[in-house]
Amino acid sequence: MAAIYSLYIINKSGGLIFYKDYGSAGRMDTNDSLRVASLWHSMHAISQQLSPTTGCSGIELLEADTFDLHCFQSLTGTKFFVVCEPGTQHMESLLKVIYELYTDYVLKNPFYEMEMPIRCELFDINLSQAVQKDRVAMLGR
Repeated sequence: MAAIYSLYIINKSGGLIFYKDYGSAGRMDTNDSLRVASLWHSMHAISQQLSPTTGCSGIELLEADTFDLHCFQSLTGTKFFVVCEPGTQHMESLLKVIYELYTDYVLKNPFYEMEMPIRCELFDINLSQAVQKDRVAMLGR
């Protein structure tokens, strides 16, 4: 069973720019993935405003009975979130690795336009390797 169900990358205005499904039981179509990204963006923004803690950056972890959702927001407002099995550890470090891949292979790509969907083969290849490496590391824990 896969520890990671899916990965989403949302631009600062809430648009889904990347989605990857990793074999979760309930596969979503494109419209559903857009709805999830939009809903998460809104919930994240509301949580920043309603938080009693000053300087709150929004929801970082949402735990449910059947999944956990881990989120990392970059300084530019781009959100990276992973839906995974409940209780999965070390997702924060995986999200930071994904962010590094994003900066190395997407943002440095001269053909990529900011805020647009990500279509970069090197990013896809290195992302698959990072997720596979994380799965292998989880088996060893």
